[in-house]
Amino acid sequence: MTIQKLHHVAYRCRDAKRTVDFYTKGLGLKFTMAMSEDRVPTTGARCPYMHIFFEMADGSHIAFFDLSEAEPMQLDPNTPPWVQHLALEVENAEALEEHIKRLRDYGVDVIGPIDHNIFQSIYFHDPDGHRVELTYRTETAEALKELSELAEPMLQEWAETRQVSTKAAWVHQSLHA
Repeated sequence: MTIQKLHHVAYRCRDAKRTVDFYTKGLGLKFTMAMSEDRVPTTGARCPYMHIFFEMADGSHIAFFDLSEAEPMQLDPNTPPWVQHLALEVENAEALEEHIKRLRDYGVDVIGPIDHNIFQSIYFHDPDGHRVELTYRTETAEALKELSELAEPMLQEWAETRQVSTKAAWVHQSLHA
């Protein structure tokens, strides 16, 4: 039994309306659903919320919860801000450039494009500080095969030593020059 695709991923936001504005106008996603309850369906706990969904081209969604009575939202203070991020795929270099312009016109600071050798990416933050990556694929079959073959040996090396492996240093070769 294979998992078919991502249905949705959910994050917290501070202001549902501001989040809808950003993801529709800043990124061009379709705002498709909203749900609001006083109680959490899985636990029954009282926690008034607005749950909003944005659809991507493949039918999957990004969702957010605006919790009106919860403690203020904060990002994980023990994790570097570049670690936790949402990576969304665009069609090609032209689409990425269009998004760079759209985001900058919307007033968003954009980092990149960054060449990851197997994909090109830009990075920015949404109004709540969530890091978002837009990327398009540039990989070759050979590169994917090599990375696949290196995955288990690199994981084993990390598990044993907790040290960085150079087996796939070619991916970010500019960091190793």
